[in-house]
Amino acid sequence: MAYNSNGGLPFESASKLGHIALMNSEWIASLIKDFEAQYSSPNSSITSNWTEFSSSSQNLIDQIWVVDGSYVPVQSDAIPPKEVAFIKTAILNISETSLKNVDKYNPHPMDLQKIMKDSALFHSTVLPLRNIKSSKGTNFDTIRNIIFESIKIDENGEYFETLKWLSYQKWLVTPTKSPSFNCPYCEMNLEFTVNLEKMNCTTCSKELYLTDMVGFHLDMTEERATDAIASAYMSIMEHLMLFTIIRLYWSKQDKSFFTNTLFIKDGPLSLNSQYVKLIPRIRDFLEFAKQKGVLINIIGQEKSGKFVDHLSIVSRYVKPLKKDEKLHYHVLSHEYVEKEVQDKPSTINYGERSNWGEKVLVKVDPVTQLVINVPTGDYLDRKNAPLANELINLEVILNVIPDIISRRYSGGLYPIELANGIASLSSYPSAKILQKLLE
Repeated sequence: MAYNSNGGLPFESASKLGHIALMNSEWIASLIKDFEAQYSSPNSSITSNWTEFSSSSQNLIDQIWVVDGSYVPVQSDAIPPKEVAFIKTAILNISETSLKNVDKYNPHPMDLQKIMKDSALFHSTVLPLRNIKSSKGTNFDTIRNIIFESIKIDENGEYFETLKWLSYQKWLVTPTKSPSFNCPYCEMNLEFTVNLEKMNCTTCSKELYLTDMVGFHLDMTEERATDAIASAYMSIMEHLMLFTIIRLYWSKQDKSFFTNTLFIKDGPLSLNSQYVKLIPRIRDFLEFAKQKGVLINIIGQEKSGKFVDHLSIVSRYVKPLKKDEKLHYHVLSHEYVEKEVQDKPSTINYGERSNWGEKVLVKVDPVTQLVINVPTGDYLDRKNAPLANELINLEVILNVIPDIISRRYSGGLYPIELANGIASLSSYPSAKILQKLLE
């Protein structure tokens, strides 16, 4: 392991002669000689599950809401260095008709400006990570307080109201208690009763926030936190912003808005670790809406990871292979994911704890393919689940995808590309500019 740079001294670079011992080793040479490259095409079970998409129905989607977020850790040059994380999320409303007028290869800046004018909502905050003092107390208490206040204050509390709506299942005639959680101080198992935003622990009497139920405190200690908490906050806010729009329209008597609207999240429809508490609530609402005859069109797009890598391998063997061939898709069963993508068996069906969307591979044309997630409502606890007809409005979703494809990036969706343009924070120059705020 090399030494890191400190002050004016350089990094320790790797030895330029370190490979000689390996090159001279008879044992390594014999192993390499025995290695043989394995070139094989996917077996028929992988390629035969693809289905040609044929739809005679007209594209119903004319409104798109897309959410995206980013965060960037920033460190001062002081010793010890102060470190914070800036987080930004945005939700953008786009008319599907307006996208048709944009050149997908070389969009004109004025066309993009016209689309995005007065159509985006932003949320931002900053979390201290280490070597920071605050009037709010320890780093632990400061982060908890900032998270609570940031969500509660922004947009007149609409995002916080959505957190309450999900936590207490307020779409029901009789709302419920919140998901259970452990007190951040004494670890007593607790629940918030309906509509509470704060309460005192029944054991240690410490003041607790509804945001503590989500589990942010598990990603920090008394005096420091890693940037994992920034990533988690970004993900939670993406969900809250998306479901704020859904909640507001659900409150209207006329639910026809959902018929012609597509909701898009950049990234998978999932939450990880302690944050999975909200997953059952999201599933329950989508199932409740489905049982009421209201089908909500939602997708998430994965840009990297195992599923994207798997698609890049199999897509060359499945249609469309010619320009005049139709879109093809493959709804991945839990068994398929375990055997072909994860390469490992599982004691529970894939995604049972963390996903509220199922994986679908889509190939639009010979050079365009993407991985999307589509909800089912309730989790389907079967190895062969889900089937195509169990995904909420899959036909409507596949019908609109060719119209929102971007040609600037491989498998790009234009709404996500636009949202990323207004929500992203780069390591340079954004981090360098924000660093000045710490000095």
